[in-house]
Amino acid sequence: MIQPHGIILAGGQATRMGGGDKGLLPLKSRRVVDFVLERLLPQVDQVALNSNGDAARWAEFGIPVLPDGIEDYPGPLAGVLAGMDWAATQGASHIVTVAADTPFFPADLVPQLLLASEVQNKPIALAATREDGKVWRQPTFGLWPVNLADDLRTALQNGTRKVVAWTDSHGTALAEFPTDRFDPFFNINTPDDLAQAQDM
Repeated sequence: MIQPHGIILAGGQATRMGGGDKGLLPLKSRRVVDFVLERLLPQVDQVALNSNGDAARWAEFGIPVLPDGIEDYPGPLAGVLAGMDWAATQGASHIVTVAADTPFFPADLVPQLLLASEVQNKPIALAATREDGKVWRQPTFGLWPVNLADDLRTALQNGTRKVVAWTDSHGTALAEFPTDRFDPFFNINTPDDLAQAQDM
């Protein structure tokens, strides 16, 4: 049975929030990343966080901090690669990634991604939602086999930046999640988003 390791992607520059770490923003009496950890930890074997800059700002969480191995902030795929490389040293075959600014993602994310990968017979699985009949992929919420790390490294070195441009080249399963109550992949990009998250 696959026991993936979890990777929280926090390597972005948060330009629409004015910089800083969105995961460390206050949400009620806690921080956004506290909610992310609370949802992710029961679903995975171990957890690490992808972030650039001074790792000490995450020290209180007691989890490994993984910087991008590719320079110039190439986007979430660099965080996926950092997670793959770390998980390989831990003997894990897969990782699951989540975004540090998305505190309400599904509590059954990991089992649904694993199921989608198995049933659809695809190596990679991404979360998805459906709105007005259209499927929207959530490219930072995915199941990734560690043995694709070298392929991803080559793609990044050759300039690939869009997640789906790389995943589509390998075949991707989709795990659809309902949005009837609210969008579970609501993410905090702006001060207005943060205010909305406080209400949610």
